[in-house]
Amino acid sequence: MSQKIKIETEFITVGQFLKEVGIIATGGQAKWYLRENSITVNGEPENRRGKKLHKGDKIIAEDQTFEIE
Repeated sequence: MSQKIKIETEFITVGQFLKEVGIIATGGQAKWYLRENSITVNGEPENRRGKKLHKGDKIIAEDQTFEIE
């Protein structure tokens, strides 16, 4: 089961997403986090904190599945 993340804008970045779900405390930690940990966006590995996430995207991080709404 995936956790739904509702956004009010057209997109959010991976860095904003990681902060929103509580994986990191500040946006500045995103670069370090992505260097040390792997996440996938729609089944593809992703390591760019500025990658834009849109409604319908599925993200796996910290053994959890998230879906952008």
